[in-house]
Order: sequence, then structure tokens, then C-alpha cells
Amino acid sequence: MGSEQIRSGRAGQHPLAPPEWLLKGLRPSAAPIPWAAVARAGVAMAAPLAAGFAVGEPEYGALVSMGALSGVIGDTADAYRMRVLNIAVPQLFGAVGVAVGTLVFGHGWLAVGVLTLVALISGMISSIGTVASVSGLLLLLNAVVGAGLPMPEPWWTAPLLLSAGGLFVLLLTLLGWPLRGRGPERAAVGATYRALADLLETAGGPGHAYDERRQKVTHTLDQAYDLVLGRRARVHGRSTSLVRMLAQLNVVIPLVEAAPAAHLRGRPLPPQIPAAVRELAAAVEEGRTGTFVPDLPEPHGQSERAIDAALRHAATIVHLPEPDLNNVDDRLGRPAALGVRARRAVRDMMLSGASWRYGLRLALCIGLAQALVSVVEIERSYWVALTVTFVLKPDFGSVFSRAVMRALGTAGGLVVAAAVLAEVPRGWWDVPVMVVLAALIPAFSAKGYAFQTAAITPVILLLSDMLNHQGFDLIRPRLLDSLIGCAITLLAGYLLWPESWHTRIGDRLADTVDDAARYVERAFGPYEDTEAGLSAARTARLQARRRIYRELSGVRSEFQRALTEPPPAGARAAAWWPLVVAVERIVDATTAARVRVNHGAEHPRPEEVAAVTAGLRALAEDVRTSRVPLRARGRQLAGPPETSVLSPVHQELAAARGIATPAP
Repeated sequence: MGSEQIRSGRAGQHPLAPPEWLLKGLRPSAAPIPWAAVARAGVAMAAPLAAGFAVGEPEYGALVSMGALSGVIGDTADAYRMRVLNIAVPQLFGAVGVAVGTLVFGHGWLAVGVLTLVALISGMISSIGTVASVSGLLLLLNAVVGAGLPMPEPWWTAPLLLSAGGLFVLLLTLLGWPLRGRGPERAAVGATYRALADLLETAGGPGHAYDERRQKVTHTLDQAYDLVLGRRARVHGRSTSLVRMLAQLNVVIPLVEAAPAAHLRGRPLPPQIPAAVRELAAAVEEGRTGTFVPDLPEPHGQSERAIDAALRHAATIVHLPEPDLNNVDDRLGRPAALGVRARRAVRDMMLSGASWRYGLRLALCIGLAQALVSVVEIERSYWVALTVTFVLKPDFGSVFSRAVMRALGTAGGLVVAAAVLAEVPRGWWDVPVMVVLAALIPAFSAKGYAFQTAAITPVILLLSDMLNHQGFDLIRPRLLDSLIGCAITLLAGYLLWPESWHTRIGDRLADTVDDAARYVERAFGPYEDTEAGLSAARTARLQARRRIYRELSGVRSEFQRALTEPPPAGARAAAWWPLVVAVERIVDATTAARVRVNHGAEHPRPEEVAAVTAGLRALAEDVRTSRVPLRARGRQLAGPPETSVLSPVHQELAAARGIATPAP
């Protein structure tokens, strides 16, 4: 999304039309439907019901299906080893949660205090990462369910049944591992090459098309490295296939670096270049080996020479059957051991103000919800806390829009649930109905939060009816409790917290600009003129570049999240967009300058490098001390001459520092 689109979208909106942040949440995503997950969800949630009816214990079958529901929601990874973590680890936390909830069921204010403490812990561990976020979610959700519903005796029955449901989803997921165990990693590497080919096609053309495809390259490259390096960290010894994929990723880096240089020259590349990259993508995906010499035109200029050399080297490595196991470095950084990462994550969580703030927000809202239902008689009161838990997840997007989307999604799901509970007789007919309803969850989840809520609501109601046997009477309390939960979240989890009223884009962008200054220093600073020194300098430069592009991806995600906030937060977020684009162009220009130096351009003088880094740090300070982009204060630093390789970097920096303050 560009600044022109943002402005035109606001200007062309009818006064009586729904606000843009609401339309954005209700607009279905273009993401493809995961058909394998659709089939898996239908089987995973209907089979336990059938087994429960077969043995005369439908309540047990419903509990297993509830556990399967959490596994279906958490099965979002690509690599099989990550799926094991994404499903199995949260199930362990979910089992602990339902056990704690069962033990305090019916204990009044003790249950309020325990669930509030669980909410604090859940909120804090959610800040560690994706798996921890889902684990924290299940810990609190199952604790709320255990404290709000009578569970079978003895106390360990419910944890066992819920865990069985999640592990059943995991079993169904792993059935494809023997057939395509390394397929996700290989597909991710191939997708990186295809995204790069698309980027090279737009190099030298319109800036917005190039920017969009460069973001896709960054995303696919990060995903591929995360999958390959993450799996390699768990493999003892050297794996030929993993080393080969790592080598194929490493040789794509020079091509990615050369793309900005090709774009800045202002002329399209010969079509043979992106065609050759697509041929390499096919070779990666099909596992082809042998000899491949790309048919490339004679290169002209530094950028074309850089692409030509990088592409020919990549063609050699991609088709190499057995790369040297001892000569492939993890040049973008190998993950630390699992135990080291776990200790580091726990330490960061305990020392992080953000994790404490979120934990306290969640604990406050859950405490209020449980206190309310302890004082006021509310049917199925545990739904209030469940709604709070689902809505107040900062890594799921805007709290405000999510509360509104959940209310709308619940209303839509209740229409389906009402028809099912009113027209479908309880018993074996529930099994085919569950096949259909459960299959809709992954299909609708890919389309947006409101759609996911609409799909999950009738499933939860059907399972709850098997435990409570209330039928159609579940509809009204479900809607009422959801609205109460949304109201508590908006008041105690959103409006009372000042951070809800401003975006974090400025702070994150300032950190990125500081890193860009360090990147310039590493790209053009002094280094030891030996083979080891050159290698160390290149590795440091690559790691710095990858970190910056990851951070810019995070800034873009924060920007998209902030746009779904109501005014004034959404309008303030839109004001940052020109500066976000300007910082991305500074990083691209720095990369292009380094490529030109590698292929014959004169190395910039130390004072030129110092001037650019000083300007970047001044820009970071301006951004950090302002809530909206500010026009540069004070004198502009003198830039390098037009003949300098750093001239484009300085021009982009001057443009960034000259961005005018948007109207209040």
C-alpha cells in the first residue's frame, strides 16, 4: 500500500460509508485456502465424536474434539518439525491450564485470583515467540474452560482427553512426513528464487512495483533461512540435503544485493536474466543436478556485471550434487542451541517492560471478567473470559478492530449455530455436521479474523451442547457473553492504556535507521585486508543487511496493524508511510553502492562514510523524539560529490530528512 492509495482511499470515501478500518477487517484476504488443512480439520474433529457415540460416551468425544480444535488452530507452520512444536508444545500448556481450572472449579474468589495469575503468566510468555504465544493462549483458554465447566472425574481426565485431541491432529499432520519430509524447505528455497526473478523483472521500472516485489523477496528469503537453519540446528551431524539447500540460499544473496544496483540504473534488465533465475528455481524444486550454463547477454556496467557473475555462480552451486560439507558457512547466522535460546527468551521476557505491560493488561481484563461473573449471575459465564483472551492478543493485530470483528463474527457464527441446533437432531447426525463445520475453520481462518470467529463459533456451541445439553438456549447467552467480553477488553485493555492511542512505528523506525547507520559503517568501513578479514567483513555486512530488512518488514506489519485502529491512531500511522519508504530506499541505495564497489567503482573516502552515518543518526534522533515525521532541524550535512558511489545514498537521506510534517 502506498501513500497515494492511502490518501485517495480517504478522499473518495462517502460520508455515510463504514470507516476504512472496519472495511479493512471485513474484507476477505486473498490468501489461498489450505485444502490439506481443511480435510485434516474435518477428520480430526469429527472422528472423536464418532468414537464417543460408538462407546456411549459422547461427552468424552466432545472433549477430545475440543482438544483437536486447538490443534487445528495452531497448525500453521510449513516444516514438519515446526508443526511438531506448534501443536505438541501448546498442548502441554493447555493440559496444565485445564488441570488448574478443574482444581479451582466452584471455588469462587479463589478461582478469580488463580485465573488472574494464570492470565499474567500467559500474557508474559506470549511475548517470547509464535509457539509461546499459542502456548500462552491455550494455557489461559483451557484454564478458563476448566474453571467454568464441570469436568469428568478424576481431575486428570479432562487434560488427558484434550491432549489426545491435539495429538490426534498432530498424528494426521505427520502422515505426510515420509512422503515429503523435506518438501517445505525445498519449496521455500525455490520460492525465494521465483520471488527474485519477479523482482529482477521490475528492476529499473516503476518504483512501487519494485518495492512490493522486494518486500516479497525479503519475506521468502527470511522464511527459507528460518526453515533450513531451524531444521539444521536440530539435526545432529552434517546432512547433505540440508547443506545443499543452505548453499543454494547462500548463493542467492549476491543476486539479491545486486538487484538494487540494477534498479537504480533506471533501465530494465534483459529478459534472459529473470528467465535464468526461474530455471534455477525449477532446478531447486525438482532436485536437479548436472551442468547448467545460463544463456546470458554480454553484461554492460557494474550492476549487470554483478548480476552476471552472481547468476553464473548460482547456476553452478544449484546444480552441484554434493556441495562440500565443510565449506558451506551459515553466513546469515546459525540459530543457537535450543536450551540457550530458551534461557535467553525467558531472561528477555522477565526483563521486558512490554511483556509485563501486556501481562498486566490481560490479567486486569481477566480479573474483571471473572469478578463480574462471580458477582452477577451470567449464564455460561466462562465465555466472557474466553472472549477477552481471544481479543486481547497484541500479536494478532489491533485490539480495537479485533473486538469489533469478534462481535460481528460471533453474530454471523450464531446464525449458523442457531440453524444447526434448531434443525439437526443430537446424536450421530452431529458427526457429518462437524465434518463440514470443522473444515470451514482453516478455510475461513485464511480470510481474516472475523471469518475465523464466524467459523469457530458454531463448532464451540455444538461441542458445548454435547456437554451441557441446552440446545438452542445456548444462542442468547453466547452472544451476550461475547459482547460483555468485548466491552471489558475495549475499556480495561484498550482505552485505559495510553499506548493504545499512539503507534509504535516511530520507535521501531528509529531503531532501524540506527541499524542502517551501522550497516553503512560495515559496508564501507575499514577492515583487515586478508582473506579472513574480507570474509568476516562480508559476513558482518550480510547479517546487518538481513537484520535491517527484517526490521523493515516488522515496521510494515506494525503499519498495517495501526491502519486498522480508529482515529486518531490510524491517521497518525498513515503519516509515517513516506518515511518508511524513504528508509527502505536508503538501505537499497547502500546495498547498491557496495555492489558497485565490488565491481570496480571507487571506494568512498572515510569522511564521506562518516557524513552519511552522522546524517542517519541525526534522522534516527529526529524520529525517536517525535510522534510524527518532522522536517529536519538544524543544518544539512554536506554530501559527497555526484561522482561518489555514495551519492545516491546521500540523496535518499536528504529526501528522508526533508519530509514535511503532516497536517495535524
